[in-house]
Amino acid sequence: MAARLVGGTGTGIALVGLLGFVLAPLYWMTVTAFKSDNQIVARTDDLWPTPWSTEQFTNLFTGRAFGTWYVNTILVSVASTVIALVCAALAGYALARLKFRGSESFTVTILLTYVMPGALLFIPLYQMMSGIGLNDSLWSLVLAYPTFTLPFATWLLVGYFKSIPADLEEAALVDGCTRFGAFIRIVLPLAKPGLLAVALFTLTNAWNEFLFAFVFITKDGYKTLPVGMQSMIFGDVVPQGQLAAASLLISIPVAIMYGFGQRFLTEGLTAGAVKG
Repeated sequence: MAARLVGGTGTGIALVGLLGFVLAPLYWMTVTAFKSDNQIVARTDDLWPTPWSTEQFTNLFTGRAFGTWYVNTILVSVASTVIALVCAALAGYALARLKFRGSESFTVTILLTYVMPGALLFIPLYQMMSGIGLNDSLWSLVLAYPTFTLPFATWLLVGYFKSIPADLEEAALVDGCTRFGAFIRIVLPLAKPGLLAVALFTLTNAWNEFLFAFVFITKDGYKTLPVGMQSMIFGDVVPQGQLAAASLLISIPVAIMYGFGQRFLTEGLTAGAVKG
């Protein structure tokens, strides 16, 4: 009994310590975002600003193109997610259901391409975008982002489609439905958890991506949030308050998406990983 009590206490202490380690930076970011510049410089009220101020948010939207960066990020993230989701769903279904020579090795090859560093891709992609005149445009990011999200998304959906009984599609085919019709009416509704997991994965990657956006975009009006935040730093001048406010505003949509989609994400990743 005593050993069980000690073990439970130790586990509780470890969990509290881990929770504090994870939440401490988020708390510091939040309180810094609601401090005035004078409070940040003077290092007063470090743990609880008194009074709370919205000065950093005001400066962020009035002195910089933060609103434009936010809209650009939303447009690029949503568009690239839609492209990746459509392509991954079609490719995943083909690899899961249509048997052809080399299909299994092709699936493994797709997954192996995912582990390749993204830095290996941006030079040839930059040359391709320059060749078709899409440099310094949001379209360059919309077309580039699926290149590093599609491999994992396809592999995940292959596993999820394999977990759906093929008898359901065969019954639809017997009733006169086409293969594509069975895919749209039978498979996709049953694959919603997997599709939502892929959507969250690709959307988060596009939302936080920095390297491609930094290389492809130079005009301030086309920058995304990560690149825009980097441009706020001049030499050793770091606007801590504005960066904290920007980080808080960037993290809110992702936190909301994962809060509502956590169950589907867990189910989709588990089914896809087990069957894949």
